[in-house]
Amino acid sequence: MLLKVTVNGQVYEVEVEVEDEAPPALGIFMAGGSFSAPPMRPEPADTGEGVRAPLAGTVARVPVEEGQEIEAGAVLVVLEAMKMETEITAPAAGTVSRVLVKTGDAVTGGQVLIELA
Repeated sequence: MLLKVTVNGQVYEVEVEVEDEAPPALGIFMAGGSFSAPPMRPEPADTGEGVRAPLAGTVARVPVEEGQEIEAGAVLVVLEAMKMETEITAPAAGTVSRVLVKTGDAVTGGQVLIELA
């Protein structure tokens, strides 16, 4: 590579050999515990007793009402945790028999959110 360098007003042409080096690889740093990425697709959280929260968070939206007919995969509750939203979906078609949470409620992982019939 040919460079022009000016020193005290004097211009010099300097040829420089550049060696290609692989950029440093970014490593993974974990400060303790373990990390598990959330699934890319929302998964049904039905346990037979009702649809449960897969994680702790705050209820952002409840787009269903009691008595509403729903299809499998319909969004039942949207939880917000760590500024990310997680859609909780229906495991099967049916009817919403009870809505146990409302917008703004804090929920724990495993808590029943919706009961289906």
